[in-house]
Amino acid sequence: MAVGFSLSDSDWSLHHKGARDQVRHEAKVREAIRENLTDIIGNEDIITADDSKIIRVPIRSLDLYHFRFDPLNRDRVGQGEGGTKKGDVLGQMPGQQKGPGKGKQAGNEAGIDYYEVGVTLEEISALLFEDLQLPNLKDKGQHLVEALLPKFNEIRKKGAASNVDLKRTLIESLKRSAATGQAGFHGIEQQDLRYRTWTPKLEPQRNAVIVAMRDVSGSMGEFEKYISRAFYFWMVRFLRHRYNKVEIVFITHHTEAKEVDEQAFFTMGESGGTLVSSAYKLALDVIDKRYNPRAWNIYPFHFSDGDTWGPDDNRMCVELVRQLLQRSNLFGYGEIREGQRYASSSTLMSAFAEITEPEFVGVTIAGKDEVYPALRKFFSQRKVAA
Repeated sequence: MAVGFSLSDSDWSLHHKGARDQVRHEAKVREAIRENLTDIIGNEDIITADDSKIIRVPIRSLDLYHFRFDPLNRDRVGQGEGGTKKGDVLGQMPGQQKGPGKGKQAGNEAGIDYYEVGVTLEEISALLFEDLQLPNLKDKGQHLVEALLPKFNEIRKKGAASNVDLKRTLIESLKRSAATGQAGFHGIEQQDLRYRTWTPKLEPQRNAVIVAMRDVSGSMGEFEKYISRAFYFWMVRFLRHRYNKVEIVFITHHTEAKEVDEQAFFTMGESGGTLVSSAYKLALDVIDKRYNPRAWNIYPFHFSDGDTWGPDDNRMCVELVRQLLQRSNLFGYGEIREGQRYASSSTLMSAFAEITEPEFVGVTIAGKDEVYPALRKFFSQRKVAA
């Protein structure tokens, strides 16, 4: 007798299978992006790209649970050899063996299937910035700004076709029919249409300004200038993604410092000697003239290779940073030293060692994979001062 089965119309699990698979796929994509964040951020092609750029991220294929039959057709039911415990390695691909004399060799076992998925820069930014914020943000002078996402809070008789409120339109149709003595639904007329609309929502936002300083002296090589641009590229995206209105002041310096626009900040070439103190003096001048510390949260950041002209300028930089700290919520200094993560500090970083204020945060970046950790260190949550 044949054994069969039937599916009923009430078996809704089949209808939901596609949605469940989609949710699992999206979770795998998010996991893959998080695992590759340090490489993605270090990708030179992304810097200065627009939101329409598609980034390729490798993701492991999703292998569903299934029965696998023994190709040798041996008489067993799938049990192991016994004696195993949690953490034991049950098998290893020949090409992955380690130890003396092992080296790399051709394997004869199947590998793990990967495929590339395309994600936008905006999607990556959302995951990258989800736990970042301006540190030590205080309740200072506030101004009203329009919310980025307006909320539909009104119903009107005129509006865009895409904003038709179907429920309210149906109610108006039923009310009109009932008023004529013909209860029930008899179609929708122009007078029944109702549209969702909104009024701009104003909300208070704390005043904040970022003073971004970048060394453009001749000692900044290809690696150094790339790292500084990469950090500031992601910092600017983070600020505009998370906050409605944060002002950014761009300063470049060699032996002299000057305030520039955003495009010049990211594209200016490197030349000349180095006087780091020139940038700090200009930052202090900008703050004192335009950003009263009683009304503004202030965040100066500076990226350099750590070389400046002589011990006198080192001492001057320490004094100027202390003055900036008196006005700022946090001062971030990033020193770029290619391949020298554990080497001795530069003269400037050594000079900064005597600064003990917790609002001073310094990092050393020796490789492209350290841009993301630096971003997290500067923009991690800290205790808000009273």
